[in-house]
This record gives sequence, C-alpha cells and structure tokens, in this order.
Amino acid sequence: MSQHDKPLTLLGDLTPADFLANYWQQKPLLIRGAIPDFVSPIEPDELAGLACEPGVEARLVEEKGPDSAWQVSHGPFDEATFERLPEGHWSLLVQAVDHYVPSIAALMDEFDFLPRWRLDDIMISYAPPGGSVGPHIDQYDVFLLQASGQRRWQLGGKQADDAPIIQGIDLRILETFEVEPDSDWTLAPGDMLYLPPGWAHHGVSQTDDCMTISVGFRAPSADESITSYADYLGEQLPASRRYSDAGMQPARQTGELDDAAIERMRQFMLATLDNPAQIAQWFGRVMTQPKYMDQVVPLDTPMEETALVEHLKGGEPLFHMPGSRFAWHSDSSGTTLFVDGDGHSCAEALAQRVADTEPMYEEVLELEGAAALLTHLVNAGSLGFMGDEDEE
Repeated sequence: MSQHDKPLTLLGDLTPADFLANYWQQKPLLIRGAIPDFVSPIEPDELAGLACEPGVEARLVEEKGPDSAWQVSHGPFDEATFERLPEGHWSLLVQAVDHYVPSIAALMDEFDFLPRWRLDDIMISYAPPGGSVGPHIDQYDVFLLQASGQRRWQLGGKQADDAPIIQGIDLRILETFEVEPDSDWTLAPGDMLYLPPGWAHHGVSQTDDCMTISVGFRAPSADESITSYADYLGEQLPASRRYSDAGMQPARQTGELDDAAIERMRQFMLATLDNPAQIAQWFGRVMTQPKYMDQVVPLDTPMEETALVEHLKGGEPLFHMPGSRFAWHSDSSGTTLFVDGDGHSCAEALAQRVADTEPMYEEVLELEGAAALLTHLVNAGSLGFMGDEDEE
C-alpha cells in the first residue's frame, strides 16, 4: 500500500486518491476533527504584531468602517489602529504567515499528498464576533482550518465567473448569496473546510478569539499563462522564424484575408507554441517564482564552496529559506531543478533531495554536483544555515 492509499484523518478518513478523484476541484468537503486536539501555533496578538511589520502583506476589513461600509486598509498597521477598532464586525487578514512563523510553515507538510509547487501560502485571519469579509468566491482551491474560536461558514454553490459583485468597494462581495441546503456549519478548532475554485462562501466569526488558517493554492490564469509563456519563448526564438505561404493559390480578391492564410498562421503559431520541453522549462520557473521577490535576498558576501562543505561536515543543517520555492522535472534531455524562478541542470537524485523540504546534512555532499549547486543556492538566498540569520 502506497502512502496515498492510506486513509488520512486530515481528509475525514478518505485516502488522498479518493479525495483527489471525488472532491479536489469538484465539490466542498467538511472535515470535523481534521487535526484532532489542534492548538493554534499563533495567538491573535502575535498576528496583530506581524501585521505591524513592514514588508508583511496585511489587510484590515471593517464592515462598518469610519469612512465607508466594507472599508479595506492595508498594513503595516500600528497599535493605535487596533485600539480604535469596535468590539465586532472587522477582520484582520495576514498573508504568507508561513514565511515568518516556522510552526505555521510546518502545516504545509500536512498537505504533502499535493505537489508542493502547487501550494501558494498560508493566510491567517482574526475576527471578533461578527467579523467577516462578506460572501465571495475565490479562483483557487483553499483549505480553511479553524485555529481557535469558532467561525460559521455558509456555502452558496458554484458561481459563474461573471457573478455580479457589489460595486464601489475594495472587496469582491457577491450581490446575491443564497445558502445551499445542508451547507451551514460552525467550525471549532481542528475542523476544516475544503473549497474548490468558484464556490461561494461566507464566514462569520462567532467568538472573540476566532482565527482561521487558509491554505491557498497557485493556479495561473489563462491570460497570465499565455502572456508569460509567450514572453519566455520569444526570448529564445530566432527572428528568422516567420510566417510563410509557399505554394499558396493566386489571390481571388485584392485585399481578401482568406481562410487558407488564417489557417497557415494558426498552424504556424500552434507549432511554435507546442513545445513540451520549453513548456516544462517555463512552467517550472513560473510555479517557483517567489510570492514576494524581495524576500529571497542574495548574500552580501558570497560563501565559498569550501566553507559550505565545512558547515555541513561540522553538523550544521542546510534549510530552505522562508518564501523560497522548489520543484524539479526530468525528461529525455535531463533533469532541471527549479528554484525561485530559475532552472538548474543537475542529477535527478540531487534535484529530488534539494526540492525535499527536510533539512540537508553532510550526506547530501555524496550526491553528484551537490557542493557547487548548494553553494550557488546559498549565495542566491534560496538556502541557508540557521546561523546566517543570527549573524545579521
């Protein structure tokens, strides 16, 4: 039995294979006790403190704001902001908490039946009673894990892409929201709700300690994908590769753009774009782009390969830096390790090991090409020794 054939408490005793076949991107799933006896790794005060830090993406949503209904403010905030807030009907949302709090980042491991490159980040929201961001839809999958307190969730079914939203506010709140039968639940700590893209949902805090952990996923849109891939491919195509029409028939009418010409152009474009090796190289790069580019900081003073080897041989573990993203792909031309939007050719065993989130120790040096690649990734800011941060 493979690990993906074992029932998981996290998925309500479904196997990962069952969940992916019957729920993922298809329909919601409520899981009571997904993480039994769950204790939130972060307190509301710590979340508010994080929202006051420069560089942290945070939003404050006030249903009855001082200037307007559903007022949205962006961090960093200060203590005075939180002191002026009413007793209810507001929400604090902090993005990418996994980049700053290791115990939150560790929750990603619970979802290792999904490719790590598909996960985006972990957002955490705090709300006093009545706090909400209104009924809305998201264009990506999300697992909503109740961290502390209680939140009531109501679902309104799958919506069309052009479902009308309330105009004039900085939130995409649905104009109409009808709760579906048997889709009204109150979640307690450790309970979790999975929602596929496009499913209307409305979550309202029931307590003064309500915190919800949102595990979100990456799914590039069609327009982003086509534009990005065309840019990537365009950098590598020779200017001599052009539309051609050898063997065409004489023009029937001056100025007519006939169907044959359009079909030749269509075939020219499709043949240019349909390059599996290039798509793999582009896709690996785009799915490992850091959420915040300024978080992956190269070392001011590059480390020498000999120093890296000494650190590892001295028992120091090498870690993925917060916010860094890794993936790998092998095909007939070899293996590429994708890290933070770049591609590195290397042995498959090395790519697999470096993309694994477990800390690396001395034995990684036994893999072909490890020392040089690891040194490069440390200098780029994608990997690091814990001591490096302490020295800054």
